[in-house]
Amino acid sequence: MSKIRRMPLYTLVLFCAVSAGFSLGQTKKTVNTAADLPRFSYPLTQPASALLTSDDATFSAFARKVEADVNAVLSDYTISDKATLRELLGAKLDTQLLHGDMQGALATSHQIRDLQDKPEAKLTSGLMTVAMAKAYQDSGAITGPAYDQAFQKRFTEEINALPWSSTQETVKGMRTSFELLSPDLLVGSAKANLDPQVAKTGSLDLPGAESLLGMRVAEKLQLPLAKSALAVLSPYIAAHDVKKPDIWAARDVTLTTVDKLTPVRIAIFDSGADTSLYPGLLFVDPHPDGHSPHGLAFDMQGKMYNGDLQPMTADQKAAYPKVLTVFQGLDDLQNGIDSPAAAEARKTLSTMPPDQLAEFLKQVRFIGQYMHGTHVAGIAVRGNPAARLVVVQFNDSLPDIPFAPTVAWAKKFKADFHQVGEYLRKNNVRVVNMSWADSQGEIEQWLNKTSTEKDPNKRKQLAAQIYAVWRDAVAGAIQAAPNTLWVCAAGNSDSNASFLGDVPASLQLPNLVTVGAVDQAGEETSFTSYGNTVILDADGYRVESYVPGGTRLKLSGTSMASPNVVNLAAKLIALDPKLTPEQTIALMKQAATPSADGRLHLIDPKATVALLQQQMAK
Repeated sequence: MSKIRRMPLYTLVLFCAVSAGFSLGQTKKTVNTAADLPRFSYPLTQPASALLTSDDATFSAFARKVEADVNAVLSDYTISDKATLRELLGAKLDTQLLHGDMQGALATSHQIRDLQDKPEAKLTSGLMTVAMAKAYQDSGAITGPAYDQAFQKRFTEEINALPWSSTQETVKGMRTSFELLSPDLLVGSAKANLDPQVAKTGSLDLPGAESLLGMRVAEKLQLPLAKSALAVLSPYIAAHDVKKPDIWAARDVTLTTVDKLTPVRIAIFDSGADTSLYPGLLFVDPHPDGHSPHGLAFDMQGKMYNGDLQPMTADQKAAYPKVLTVFQGLDDLQNGIDSPAAAEARKTLSTMPPDQLAEFLKQVRFIGQYMHGTHVAGIAVRGNPAARLVVVQFNDSLPDIPFAPTVAWAKKFKADFHQVGEYLRKNNVRVVNMSWADSQGEIEQWLNKTSTEKDPNKRKQLAAQIYAVWRDAVAGAIQAAPNTLWVCAAGNSDSNASFLGDVPASLQLPNLVTVGAVDQAGEETSFTSYGNTVILDADGYRVESYVPGGTRLKLSGTSMASPNVVNLAAKLIALDPKLTPEQTIALMKQAATPSADGRLHLIDPKATVALLQQQMAK
């Protein structure tokens, strides 16, 4: 999992088809960014986890309200962003399924394929819904033995028609979802991810309501079909499971001292790093002033302190080994790997009672960001003895910070980030990795969980003010070090980073590169975000590196793709320290391999180093 838009764990066990499409009118309001969308509030008199398991009449009343608002947005607004349309119509689809409107659900499900950009999504979108709708047509029911038998037949037809080579990631993910799906996991996820908002504001916003709809579909409609679905997916995977070729080993470059290298300072702007794991590869500030000799660190209030890695509580330390196993196990399960970690993850998530699971998921969220910077650092310095790590630490998991944000808080970090830029400039740091992103929507999520303000529009207004300062803070840090190459991750939400307003990924600056993720074969991952700022793509699939304490994990995400570009850039600068950020970017782009459709530009370290050496020889 990645620090960039880490999804709640329940999304790993839900396979909810979504779709989009509607007729455009002449008087609609135009939506240019996510901030232009209207906000909604759904007052609740009980926790979301209780509503999830309520009777059909109670939940239906809630679903009807959400459905009306979603239809109004689709009717009254012109939205060009396909990911947003898919999300909105995903909620519409869920309400259709819950109300037994199988014909409507089938039509909505077909619409989503017309809005999918990625080849794999074009082929796999809506498979579950199509099979359910056709089973209803065949059996005349939505429950019972005849329906189950018809579903298995229809689902078999849908799955067997798929080309394995281009859809295996989704198919394996579907199997994992059904293996983990349980009532306790759904309730525990709602307790961890939705109940805090209800406890603070007495309501859910639209994204929270959409999540609850998806959980209800999983509980009522998908969970009863789990055995039938697994009876189709497992043999299909077993019959076709041929691994994709790995292109990255042949492209890799390992430098040695024979290469006449110049030390190159690489900043990991992240959650900190276990610097004990990288002896001989550390920057040492001869005159640290209230901070670590390896760089800067700021606590959640923006106060500087001396430390390379965030402190953990006793409970977090106790949970750490188990969480690491679950992280690796989920990645193994997602990719069809039968490992001890996969077995442990399956057991943990399928047997833990809801209240205990909710607490465990809180530990997972903290530890996920805690170990993130160390993992990123290992990727950035791999194969480069000239690398010198600089640590820039803060907690970017904004919605999990326990206090409500303010404009004053954002201004404090704006000053901190300016200090970061100045520090990197003064210490001649040549490359920076930023595997994180923040948006107005994320700040709203934070306010939803911590603010007592019940009006979602007022929370939106405050979030917009905080975001404006935060965006300036991130851009200001980059601009303060113009001779440094900054590299950031595109995000893991399969969305347009510019539409979301993610920073830094949506920024356009001459010394900034945004990176998307591809798999071991160089094919676009299902999770990677995209957009006009994403100009390079790198390996973000099961990339192995250290986490604090020395364990090595294979993790996936654009968080792993970004430091692969940092790794290449730092090697180029170690070979030729005269390179500017713009020249380094140009070299990587020139040597990159474009995909046939032009969507991707895969880095090629070996070709890029060769290109540089040719230029140096002239």
